[in-house]
Amino acid sequence: MDIRNKSLNLPIAIISVAIPVLVAILFYLPRPHIEAGFNVYILPLFHAILNSATAVLLLGSLYFIRRGQIKAHKITNLIAVALSAIFLLSYVTYHFFTESTKYGDSNHDGIVDATEKALVSGSAYLYYFILLSHILLAIIIVPLVLFTLLRGFQSDFVKHKKIARITWPIWFYVAVTGVIVYIMISPYY
Repeated sequence: MDIRNKSLNLPIAIISVAIPVLVAILFYLPRPHIEAGFNVYILPLFHAILNSATAVLLLGSLYFIRRGQIKAHKITNLIAVALSAIFLLSYVTYHFFTESTKYGDSNHDGIVDATEKALVSGSAYLYYFILLSHILLAIIIVPLVLFTLLRGFQSDFVKHKKIARITWPIWFYVAVTGVIVYIMISPYY
């Protein structure tokens, strides 16, 4: 399919709205009483690995484009997009089968009582700040990545470069903070 002269603005807008809406709905759906067929509790670590790899690829992408290595830049970005898509599917799978983990819930009963709150009081503010900024920017990054990718495929390098200057730091932040959130909440899984 030749996308050079095709407007994909509407499909990108639909995808960009559908993903966060579906993820938000997922948090309110009752969990099924079926087995996933594998241990879904390994997925948060998998997500952190995907986010780490994406961050490394984004650094590589920046390195390659600054040295004029267009093909390597393109390959690293396409792999980063693929890893992000795998992350999204895995993230949805994990949250379909499990309840959300509560930060500070050291006894794993789903409730953060006063004693547990006291143990994480200072770090909880930092955790929730990082988590909230990560979530909000993860919503924003979807259309930014898709439009940046589209402009590159359309060989509209002026617009591609302009939007990439916004996309890259946000995407990098989302990837890195995904790892930080995992590290901070991993004791409570």
